[in-house]
Amino acid sequence: MSDDIDVLWINSSHVLQRFDRPLLRYISQYLNVAQWEYCHYQDEGSSIDEVVDLVDEFLGQYSHPIHLAGHGAGGAIALSFARRYPQKVQSLVLLAVASQPANTWHVNYYLQRQVFTMSREQVLASSVRHLFGEQPHNTTKKLMAVLCRDLEQSPLSHSLFKLMELPKGGVSMPMMICASKNDPMDNSRQSIWHLMHICKSFHNG
Repeated sequence: MSDDIDVLWINSSHVLQRFDRPLLRYISQYLNVAQWEYCHYQDEGSSIDEVVDLVDEFLGQYSHPIHLAGHGAGGAIALSFARRYPQKVQSLVLLAVASQPANTWHVNYYLQRQVFTMSREQVLASSVRHLFGEQPHNTTKKLMAVLCRDLEQSPLSHSLFKLMELPKGGVSMPMMICASKNDPMDNSRQSIWHLMHICKSFHNG
């Protein structure tokens, strides 16, 4: 593989990579972009630490620090790698990564399952509306299947029983964080967290 890449894009899920393609095609007009993709196999354990080790194995072929970038869970992986191996990262670009890096769309899904009496399918349909807006029925079903597979393949070990967290804070190299003022997932997540605290207070009182 060529040693002259400018940016390594970290992708956390095979099924979500299609949504990154327009941005990567645009960036590729100006920079040499390589894409690293996490692939999870059935009956295989997964953790963010194992994924960071895999990224390190891949970058072993490069003799110079690399610009890292990622979106959502991919950004959380890139951030975790940069913290563990700062000497291997020249700069870091994160898209839609929260102040708590593990707070991806998966957290919003599991919070809704915990708080509301909604089925898996209902919450997936709600997630599609929040992420992609109102869609035709067939498109909604296809996107629900994509999100369902991402839940199964994500290296972030969230579940109905426990939501994982990652260390907060910055990194030693230059970092740019891109976010939206009206991120529907972030707003929804904050509302559900607030509702959970109210329910806990009521139960404890």
